[in-house]
Amino acid sequence: MMKKIISHLFFSLLLLLPFAVRAQEPHLVAYAGFAGFQAPLWAPKELGLMAKYGFNGELILVPGSVRQIQALQGGSIQFAQVDAATAVNAINHGADMVMIAGSLNSFPYNFMAQKEIRRPEDLVGKKIGVLAIGGAVETATILALKAWNVPRQSVTILAAGDSMARIVALSTKAIDATALSHPDINEALRLGMHSIADMSEMKEASFPMNVVVARRSFVEKNRDTVKRFQQAYAEGVLQFMASKEKGLAVLSKYLRLKNPKAIEETYQYFAKRFTFPTRISTLGLRNALEITQQRNPGAKVDMNFARYVDESIGDELEREGFFKRLVGK
Repeated sequence: MMKKIISHLFFSLLLLLPFAVRAQEPHLVAYAGFAGFQAPLWAPKELGLMAKYGFNGELILVPGSVRQIQALQGGSIQFAQVDAATAVNAINHGADMVMIAGSLNSFPYNFMAQKEIRRPEDLVGKKIGVLAIGGAVETATILALKAWNVPRQSVTILAAGDSMARIVALSTKAIDATALSHPDINEALRLGMHSIADMSEMKEASFPMNVVVARRSFVEKNRDTVKRFQQAYAEGVLQFMASKEKGLAVLSKYLRLKNPKAIEETYQYFAKRFTFPTRISTLGLRNALEITQQRNPGAKVDMNFARYVDESIGDELEREGFFKRLVGK
């Protein structure tokens, strides 16, 4: 009789085990690469803030916003930090997705070019490299051309790979210009390129570069988990901005650099450009919607922000005084 009871208990535990294990599995949070603007995801993990707020999460590299959204829709990841235009485009094509927070509302790029290209109008007839068609670098390029009154049709925009591949392409003159972020800007300068514009200072290029996205259905069913994530994300951004020591420690771990000066320059650049509270700019989102409409002239783009952004948890944190308490620490 005892053997029978033990046997039943054993098989009951076997049946329950997969569910218990699954419940303990971490939520996967994707970052897109090794540029400094990815720090808002690195900081919460490295500074122990995910654990502080009871969010069981792990970071995973998924290069590029387009691939991140594909992984999100496939259920491989639960959160991703992408650019707003890619998110808007996916939502307009029926993706179960919503933006829930943001940490960078301007492009973190300098427009780097061959030394003979001195002014934006010199780009006419030239080849501009981007990471991928439809991604953030292409979006930045299109907005910059618009701000400079350089016709889109007067340049060739082509996919040229990640930042290091584009730097090589610049050095071999396979492309004439590209948008780069820190710390890659310094490498391009070292190779003799120069900057024709700092896009973070261009009002016409206001744009939510860092937005956190999740499946809308996941947000609706897991509000407590999403709230814990947003708390960790917000405090991570603030600590990065406020503490040079912590910010440098985070960047030193993730940047593919051994040069302390380059790491410090990257920190100084982003510490004053990240956004706190972690909200998405309405002006920037409007720009993202307009870019999406330009790319899809035959399609109707819904201009209702609520279709793309769920600010309910951010509003809740605001009402609870969460952001103010963090600043007051």
